[in-house]
Amino acid sequence: MGRRSVKSWIANADRLSPWPQARVVVAGLGTSGFAAADGLIDLGARVLVLDDSASDTNAEKAKVLQMLDAEVRLGPGATAELPEDVDLVVTSPGWLPSAPLLAQARLRGIPIWGEVELAWRMSLPDRQVPWLAVTGTNGKTTTVGMLESMLTAAGLTTSAVGNVGRPIIEAVLDEVSYDVLAVELSSFQLHWTNSLSLHSAAVLNIAPDHLEWYADRTGWPTGISDPMSAYAADKALIYERVQQSCVYNVADPATERLVENADVVEGARAIGFTLGVPGPSMLGVVDDVLVDRAFISQRHDSAVEIAKVADVVPNAPHNIANALAAGALARSFGVPPQAVADGLRRLKLGDHRIQTIAERNGVRYVDDSKATNPHAAAASLAAFDSVVWVAGGQAKGTSFDELVTQIGDKLRAVVVLGVDREVIAAAIRRHAPEVPLLVIESGDHGAMRQAVQWAASRACSGDVVLLAPGCASKDMYSDYAARGDDFAAAVAELTG
Repeated sequence: MGRRSVKSWIANADRLSPWPQARVVVAGLGTSGFAAADGLIDLGARVLVLDDSASDTNAEKAKVLQMLDAEVRLGPGATAELPEDVDLVVTSPGWLPSAPLLAQARLRGIPIWGEVELAWRMSLPDRQVPWLAVTGTNGKTTTVGMLESMLTAAGLTTSAVGNVGRPIIEAVLDEVSYDVLAVELSSFQLHWTNSLSLHSAAVLNIAPDHLEWYADRTGWPTGISDPMSAYAADKALIYERVQQSCVYNVADPATERLVENADVVEGARAIGFTLGVPGPSMLGVVDDVLVDRAFISQRHDSAVEIAKVADVVPNAPHNIANALAAGALARSFGVPPQAVADGLRRLKLGDHRIQTIAERNGVRYVDDSKATNPHAAAASLAAFDSVVWVAGGQAKGTSFDELVTQIGDKLRAVVVLGVDREVIAAAIRRHAPEVPLLVIESGDHGAMRQAVQWAASRACSGDVVLLAPGCASKDMYSDYAARGDDFAAAVAELTG
């Protein structure tokens, strides 16, 4: 065949395996790709990085890796062919399974890992730190931030890593001796894992998202017949081999089904969280108090206070649910109740998450640009009584019919912009035709200014003008933060 066989030890490789024998291709030179390449070089592997983009940023990263003796190929066509002498491919999250490089690896029986899988293997056997991990369609970053704050309040050395921004490999290779890691995992990251065995894990919710990615049927597990099921199957991987607690959302039965079908370590428990009064082995809310009825000895007939609803800021229902999920993970690791409350009180969420920008003439202007799918937008809208909704962007193959049906009575008016504006506009016309609607055809940044000015003209005292796009942002902006900043600038111009 003109190439040596794939190393047999790769399947069970860890940090102490003979990595200098291996040639590893890293697919993509983004944040996770660079971290993966750097980590593999540290292990002594022979590394080849491939990326079709020869941007200035990639060129700078390439110089650094080349100084460390990695080989880097950039530019159009760089990822078209997988070299012959490869033992492992480490892919960046988001790469379609049908991408030529990955398709060739599968055909040749070469293992494909993501950066998360590589980080897990690199932590074994001598650098293993417990991972408390979170996934879900919405609320991941907020929940991981809450969890990190609770762990820190308990005096533990920790870091928020993964999809939250910092690659896990950086923490694994860090000179800091961590007690525990707070890990955010996306469905894309989980797709390329096969051996994670987390201390505890939570799935916050399951709702349609990234369905355009999952329309690629390559790599679907046996028995999967549609993109939504494929998406849920990847989320379910977070529960596989869990050692202590599988945390699920009582209000989202799909998350409990994922727990029921998971192959966990014997003795691992199912722990629910609910905005109502909790049953045994659950966390919930009683009289404006967050309570734990899972991690106490007398859970069949009592509960312990872990925080007050007022400690959760903002205390919108979906954010209280996030706090309960974070509290469940923290409590599974032995964090005392007071540290849960202290962590919530000390936490300052990042911008663009239900962030009040201004108030004028009794009208609040709120930026929730982080609401990048219909489920997140619905949760944001549910936090207010009367809303002028600013929405639109890249819908990613999702539908807004259910959202409009659920919250149509809250809408004072709706303005939509962005490439998939008609997806939302059509749902408004079908299910809330009486609601005033403006469709902005312009695709430049002046569109947001126009949207805010029209929204303000429709809002009455007591209303909220809410940017909760329900869509991704890259049709018009570099990311959701830039979109939120544009909204804030338009509001500032209007309100002074």
